[in-house]
Amino acid sequence: MALHEPSFAGREWEYLKDCLDSGWVSSVGSYVDRFEQMLAEICEVSHAIATVNGTAALHLALVLSGVEAGDEVLMPGLTFIATANAAAYCGATPHFIDSDEDTLGLDMDKLADHLQTKAHVTGGVARNKETGRRIGAIVPMHTFGHPVDMDALTEIALRWNIPVVEDAAESLGSTYKGRPAGGLSQVGALSFNGNKIVTTGGGGAVLCRDANMAARAKHLSTTAKIPHKWAFDHDAVGYNYRLPNINAALGCAQLEQLAGFVSAKRVLAERYLDAFVDVPGVRLFREPEYARSNYWLNTLILDHANKDARDNLLEFTSANGVMTRPVWTPMHRLPMYADAPRMDLAGCESLSDRVISIPSSAVMGMVEREMSC
Repeated sequence: MALHEPSFAGREWEYLKDCLDSGWVSSVGSYVDRFEQMLAEICEVSHAIATVNGTAALHLALVLSGVEAGDEVLMPGLTFIATANAAAYCGATPHFIDSDEDTLGLDMDKLADHLQTKAHVTGGVARNKETGRRIGAIVPMHTFGHPVDMDALTEIALRWNIPVVEDAAESLGSTYKGRPAGGLSQVGALSFNGNKIVTTGGGGAVLCRDANMAARAKHLSTTAKIPHKWAFDHDAVGYNYRLPNINAALGCAQLEQLAGFVSAKRVLAERYLDAFVDVPGVRLFREPEYARSNYWLNTLILDHANKDARDNLLEFTSANGVMTRPVWTPMHRLPMYADAPRMDLAGCESLSDRVISIPSSAVMGMVEREMSC
């Protein structure tokens, strides 16, 4: 039983065949335009720019937000490596913040206290008192599809004049107080890897509200090539980040089914919640009260007293054909980020010892829904 596998029950074959029959398979084509428009509508933003993967989208979003070499970027210590790598691609340094057990994302109270102690504002610019580096952005990551408290984060960001770049790689289809994840800040990033709720095989997208920012995103993602009938002139260091039309075609068919995928995954989450309600020593993570999550990955959290049982459970499920996974290794425990600035990460480290992700495919929820009818 896989951790998360895609479902292709819509018009995927039809759209892919259309690409092959027409010859439009590369980074220009009608499906790219359609995919971007669908994303913008779903996430309630003005613009979506499709990219080759979620990491590229996050890197581009940081660039658009003004992150430069020498800056620091605040982010959770408990996140997928792409969040930290995207900052490093800018020449910036990740600065790790502790996690909240109620959301699995940034702990807003600890973030506020940390900035009060470690940062100051000079000339309208927030800087780390100890390193002197500018704090170029805050990156919230909605872990396993569960939105963090974006109102609290926005208040902190405004107080310190720090841009917010929303890492919504796992949260397409989730909402925060009725508003779609990915469109909750000036700029956000999505992922469509093969294990995401919607897949293009490999892909991502930048989401933004500003037309000039969107135009720059598209320009930079197309190697910063100046439009011309034949000349190859470029006016900036750009990136070959555009999503091919054939991948976008797959994405269009997937997005048409997004509501059904979310519904099925929420049915599955409810079944899991019922199944584990009386199991001692462990709980299934439930969405925050303010959110409606896509439950991208259903998550077990062991009690503190049972953390040593984690590896035994992973071994047992693997031996019995059920794929389970621990959460990511905390970023500060990785050699390339071991010396990065950070606050006390006790919450992050505790969660990393106790979290287990369990099979969560939408297909499983569809089966459960049919059985209950």
